[in-house]
Amino acid sequence: MRRILLFLIFLSSITISSQELNCQVTVNFDQVSGSNRQVFTTLETAISEFVNQKKWTDKTVKSQERINCAINIIITKRDNNLFEGSIQIQSTRPVFGTSYETPILNIRDNDFNFKYNEFDQFIYNPTKFDSNLISTIVFYTYVILGVDADSFALNGGETYLKEAENVTLQAQQSGLPAWSNQVGVQNRFQIIDNLLSPGLSQFRSVLYTYHRKGLDELTGDAKIAKQNLENTIITLDRLFNKAIGNPLLRLFFDAKADEIVNLYSDGPNTRSKQRLLAVLQKISPNNSSKWRKIN
Repeated sequence: MRRILLFLIFLSSITISSQELNCQVTVNFDQVSGSNRQVFTTLETAISEFVNQKKWTDKTVKSQERINCAINIIITKRDNNLFEGSIQIQSTRPVFGTSYETPILNIRDNDFNFKYNEFDQFIYNPTKFDSNLISTIVFYTYVILGVDADSFALNGGETYLKEAENVTLQAQQSGLPAWSNQVGVQNRFQIIDNLLSPGLSQFRSVLYTYHRKGLDELTGDAKIAKQNLENTIITLDRLFNKAIGNPLLRLFFDAKADEIVNLYSDGPNTRSKQRLLAVLQKISPNNSSKWRKIN
């Protein structure tokens, strides 16, 4: 009996460690009035269990290898089972040889509305669109997985980004603007379309080089690693020249702007620093106040 119990505990530990995400889910409903507040707590628990307990890939993942991420949903309006609000997606990745977690994603999606009845089942069908809530959560889950994998291996997240693309294709039948091709709008369609665009593949190369040849090498030769970081960021100028207002640049700097400033708060100087500053001011003018802190 004891052997059976130990075996079951062992199997349970394998199941827990095989999940890919360690995701903190919060549902903020401070702006919504009403008596039934329990539905929001139930929703938060349901999303957390769906994201953290579902097996998203065919990889065996150890507990310490799970991706730390967060999903923050802010509900601004509710009408029975109809909800409106925004969703913010954040994820980090460990830097080799340190205790530092570098931000990978920091996406704020303000076009988030969905239907939800308390205790609805969270079931994802990859062949059709059933729910904007589930499709949005699944979409961003695969984007988290894809971009994280890209930071470890060149184009390593291709499979997961293709899954996010499939979610988009299925969701387009809903007619919701967040899934449609709208020029100049950073929505879900634009994010995945740009990430998978052959003409914009430079961005995914940047994700790899910035992390593997830059951050992960800082504990070795800090000067060479910092120069690699600098050269990598400068190459983003090519994306800017291809498409001004490219959502990939915003995707990168929404996560990395503060980190880049902090990298220049100490450590060795590099030979391309002035060129870097010029490029940053050009391709990310919204962060000009931050770039001025680099000295």
